[in-house]
Amino acid sequence: MPAKSYADLPALFARMSGDEKHEWAAASTLDVLWVLYDRVLDVSPRHPDHPDRDRFLLSKGHGPMAYYAVLAAKGFLEESTLDDWTSFDSPLGQHPDRVLVDGAEIGSGSLGHGLPIAVGLAKGLALQGNEAGVYVLVGDAELDEGSNHEAIAIAGRFGLANLVVVVVDNRSGTLGWPGGVASRFAVEGWQTSTVDGRDQDALYDAFTQPHDRPLVVVAEIGVR
Repeated sequence: MPAKSYADLPALFARMSGDEKHEWAAASTLDVLWVLYDRVLDVSPRHPDHPDRDRFLLSKGHGPMAYYAVLAAKGFLEESTLDDWTSFDSPLGQHPDRVLVDGAEIGSGSLGHGLPIAVGLAKGLALQGNEAGVYVLVGDAELDEGSNHEAIAIAGRFGLANLVVVVVDNRSGTLGWPGGVASRFAVEGWQTSTVDGRDQDALYDAFTQPHDRPLVVVAEIGVR
């Protein structure tokens, strides 16, 4: 099978039809997911459980269409699996299930879970001397969950340099963040970057910048 490119994603995305309540939420993550899986993450469908692999956690699991499309493009899923997603007996639900979806590290969709899990995972890997990175994608509105406030604080205290958070900011939060999303992390000692969430080169540079503490990349998405 020839390698897939970013240009192939719309066709893969379109194979998932039906009553999807979070299509915009999914579409807003497409560039972030592609840059991570195409240029940043050390993962392989040939060795999905390799102990030294990077870990990617989709905390924003209530809009998984883009995630499934990228996993299919990268060989973790058969493309035909997309055709009957959310149907009876399909492994692809409207929330990813780590038991059913190759490449998925967590079952997600209940907001506020991914970042705390990522903090524990990053700390555990560091204690083992494993240099794998832990990456977690959250939504801006999801940051209202109290569990995320606690996770942001403790990650800063631990100085978890193997932890990278990307916040897809599509202005969906009800109350917003005074001073911007990045300020919430900066006050707890995180390194921060805010970039255009559709600019793939800017995303790549932000994800790969040197850092000796936890890093947050705020990917701002404007409504098209």
